[in-house]
Amino acid sequence: MAWPTAEVARMSGVTARTLRHYDQIGLLPPARIGANGHRYYEERQLLRLQQILVLRALGLGLTEIGRILAEQVDELQALRGHHRRLLAERDRLDALARTVARTLTELEQSGKAGSPVAGINRPENLFEGVRPDQYGANLREFPELAVEVERHASTMTEAEIEAGHRARTAQMIGLAELMAAGEPVGSDAVQAHIDAQYRTLAGIREVSPEEHRAIGRACVENEQWCAAYEAIAPGLAAYQRDAIEVYATSRQN
Repeated sequence: MAWPTAEVARMSGVTARTLRHYDQIGLLPPARIGANGHRYYEERQLLRLQQILVLRALGLGLTEIGRILAEQVDELQALRGHHRRLLAERDRLDALARTVARTLTELEQSGKAGSPVAGINRPENLFEGVRPDQYGANLREFPELAVEVERHASTMTEAEIEAGHRARTAQMIGLAELMAAGEPVGSDAVQAHIDAQYRTLAGIREVSPEEHRAIGRACVENEQWCAAYEAIAPGLAAYQRDAIEVYATSRQN
């Protein structure tokens, strides 16, 4: 039995555009292409897509996924590899949960001590356990950008990732202070912060307004990123998203 692209997209939740991209990069060729030019997938391709989605959920980039699938010897070996990665992901989520728990404890203790709570937490690193390539899950409709972000992340050392986390925490604290001061998202001060973020991203790849907006939505829709922003100050994730929307509309168009 063979399924057309539209049906595979419906069953898997992967867009047709992403399926075409997977075909173009050799990650998931269809079983055949009909005389009408439509792609058709059979059970073997659906099983491969399932593996791709599992590995994507674990935060792996498309390049590494391709390498893993190419080296795959048999299904049992593949399942063992997936199991190891799931255990590693569990450990990463545990680290993230500990980070957020520490923040909650600090804020609660500050309130119990009678100290005024400014609403902004100022730790060195609130992004522990959050990897940069996790934006990819929110860029499914922009696979080319997702590939570049993941490729860049795969070249980073753990020390570079950690330094980036600390810098991002400091940057978001600055944005939270502007939010607490009542600065509109379209103000020059806020937009200067967004411009700095944009220039860092543009150093990886030129980003269209639509792609930039998708990254802004990721601040709210990606649970791990949102938790990190909200741990700094409630409402910060939406504030960042809205500020990016203004930037993409006024400065990129």
